[in-house]
Amino acid sequence: MTFVLGINAYHGDSSAAVLHDGAFASGVDEERLNRIKHWAGFPSGAIRTTIADSGAGGGDIEHVAISRNPGAHLLDKVLFAFRRRPSFEAIRSRLGNQRRVGDIDTCVAAAVPGLRAKLHHVEHHRAHLASSFFCSPFEEAACLTVDGFGDFLSSMSAVGRGNRIEALDEVMFPHSLGIFYTALTQFLGFPKYGDEYKVMGLASYGKPTFLPDLRQVVKTVANGGFETNVDFFRHASEGVTMSWEDGEPFIGSLWTEKLAELLGPAREPGSEITERHHDLAASLQAMYEEAFFHRVRWLLKKTGLRKLCLSGGCALNSVANGKLFRETDVTDVYVQSAAGDGGTSLGAALYVWHHVLARPRGFVMEHSYWGPQFDEPRVVSAMRGRLASFAGDVPESWVAVDGFEVRRHQGVEQLCSETADAIAAGEIVGWYQGRSEWGPRALGNRSIVVDPRRAEMKDVLNARIKRREPFRPFAPSILEERVGDYFEETYPDPFMIKVYPVRPEKRSVIPAVTHVDGTGRLQTVSRAQNPRYWGLIRSFEERTGVPVVLNTSFNENEPIVNSPEEALDCFLRTKMHRLVLGDWVIRRMELIA
Repeated sequence: MTFVLGINAYHGDSSAAVLHDGAFASGVDEERLNRIKHWAGFPSGAIRTTIADSGAGGGDIEHVAISRNPGAHLLDKVLFAFRRRPSFEAIRSRLGNQRRVGDIDTCVAAAVPGLRAKLHHVEHHRAHLASSFFCSPFEEAACLTVDGFGDFLSSMSAVGRGNRIEALDEVMFPHSLGIFYTALTQFLGFPKYGDEYKVMGLASYGKPTFLPDLRQVVKTVANGGFETNVDFFRHASEGVTMSWEDGEPFIGSLWTEKLAELLGPAREPGSEITERHHDLAASLQAMYEEAFFHRVRWLLKKTGLRKLCLSGGCALNSVANGKLFRETDVTDVYVQSAAGDGGTSLGAALYVWHHVLARPRGFVMEHSYWGPQFDEPRVVSAMRGRLASFAGDVPESWVAVDGFEVRRHQGVEQLCSETADAIAAGEIVGWYQGRSEWGPRALGNRSIVVDPRRAEMKDVLNARIKRREPFRPFAPSILEERVGDYFEETYPDPFMIKVYPVRPEKRSVIPAVTHVDGTGRLQTVSRAQNPRYWGLIRSFEERTGVPVVLNTSFNENEPIVNSPEEALDCFLRTKMHRLVLGDWVIRRMELIA
């Protein structure tokens, strides 16, 4: 038995993943454990958790893979610094981050007593490529990464064949579609790390009237490349303040005043969102897609392949991903559930397994349930700790406890049937089951589920639970075998990373999950991969004729809940009607009565 530990450290969405004989055994982002969104630093908790969940001990880990290589592209970095002469603060910050990555073996040893593993540094984008291709069902595929920056690159193309990945080209600092998207996100008044998905939702409200202007900012070039006009950005000249150590990541303002001269004034955070802002967001999305599809078309033509594996933070742009079948010659697309930086811990481990150790492939990621799981004694203990009068007995029928009613179901069919009745009646249900999801999406194990037929549910969820911007859409989960009945594309997506048009005749049937432009970011649910969540949706269809539920992440302005204690805390402080915690159900009588 061989165990490989992969680590993403001192970067956004720090994480750890463990392979057991080449198969994914366990993975989790540090934010799920320490409750700080997108946490950047050393993921000591994630390392300990994934090793324990994989069944390994510290002495069983033979290889440790880090998804950063401070020595990569060193000459290019030196030449760039010599030519551009960025600020001393920017250089100091960058060198400090690289030093921490270079000294990571000390941190690993402290986190894993008894560790005697060999340490491998894997270049960031090769880790991205490995995280997608080596998890895919494809024997051969075109592979592409697109993100902000990692090890001085923002994009890499490659061909994956068997257990090898051959790089074809690179896009180097300072040119980056990820930086372009983040800079415009900041310009639109969303300054926090990870806010890009908000602007993607906002884009549907506008028209790309600023696209001609943005073509001055991003230019597509021959051979599938792109260039960003560095006059509009700070990162290439004066540098940008960034924080990647032990906390929520911070990125200072990326855009220069030249951008305001081109587009007009930036929006102040928290101020009114106008039609102009809608159009700016739509133009940003359109410009990104123009450069992205240009790069994909070139890669397909160069390789002669039609299967595509995507990775990098920009691979989470589900709007663009959903258009790939219409805009390119792609026939199959694979984007694993943790396509962003969190997934590079898994990618680094897979790269070592296949490239360094030359082991054959044998793993396909068909679902996302690779995170922590808690047994029933832990669930009962959590209930005792949060419900003062709960004795911990197993009641055969509803028992009143502190203004709630509690029951444990003996069969999954009855549990799904009763919960489907509650959803159809308009209840908001917290659905907490099994292992947590790997990646940023809640996909039926750490979800809040409601009736998609009720248009008012978007406002109800925002008022009672989510407290987020009203322009952001909610997502549908649909039975995999019924996707063609409700969506214009039938290609399955278990990871909720593609947006498809809802069939016109169905938009009024599921208004709560149909965005303003008539689309939905769907999750297809397979009976084989998540039988309990599939059973819930199937039960809802039996009652309503609709094989769809609204699925949003189980959280309230925090990372998705991990433990049963966090699920109970979120349930108790919000206005959910019902919590399904494994086989246990807690319902709030004051809201249901």
